[in-house]
Amino acid sequence: MLMSNTARVAKLHYMANGFRVLAPGDHVLCAVTGERIPVDSLRYWSVARQEAYVTPEAATKALLAE
Repeated sequence: MLMSNTARVAKLHYMANGFRVLAPGDHVLCAVTGERIPVDSLRYWSVARQEAYVTPEAATKALLAE
């Protein structure tokens, strides 16, 4: 039986212009809100922190929390 990536958290390596899939899945979790982000909709992340964010506001909140 083939394994489905549905409802699995992906493990990604975030880079300046994209990301590399380390472990397949259909979503990642926002580091600020915990909200599910579909991998194909992921637009905001931190290379330095290796974190994903659901919105630009969540990314800003994470950066201001330093």
